[in-house]
Amino acid sequence: MALMDKRLHLVSVGGTFDVFHKGHSLLLEEAFKVGDRVIIGLTTDEFAGNLYKSHRIDCYAKREKDLIRFLAERGLEKRAEFFPLNDPFGPTIESDEMEGIVVSEETESGALEINRRRVELGKRPLLIVVFKMILAQDGKPISSTRIRRQEVDRFGRLIG
Repeated sequence: MALMDKRLHLVSVGGTFDVFHKGHSLLLEEAFKVGDRVIIGLTTDEFAGNLYKSHRIDCYAKREKDLIRFLAERGLEKRAEFFPLNDPFGPTIESDEMEGIVVSEETESGALEINRRRVELGKRPLLIVVFKMILAQDGKPISSTRIRRQEVDRFGRLIG
């Protein structure tokens, strides 16, 4: 935030948010620091199923419920809007209102593609805020996959 004097009006953040963990919470907190309002793109069950994960993914309703609980605990629910994400872009390409996008290091290329497409349509590119991956005790990123494999817990502590 040091580079910004004020929050943007509307930013986007997206993901599957399966097995809600420390990395998810910090990513979302960053989005709310950057934007007054945050559109949260939550991958649909169909889209999540096409991500070729080696494990099951909780259903949309459960993942949305976990997000709503997280936001309510922090008083952020009134500043959030959910969008079922059926593709990697959601409303980010077409929106005239959106000003920024918050992504993790692993999804930065998607944000660059969104801006490329926006510019092609004559729209202003979004401010891209790249969030550094949150590392577990072993120095590797915390992820839902690692949690499901019981390598780490939701806070990045090693298991076993």
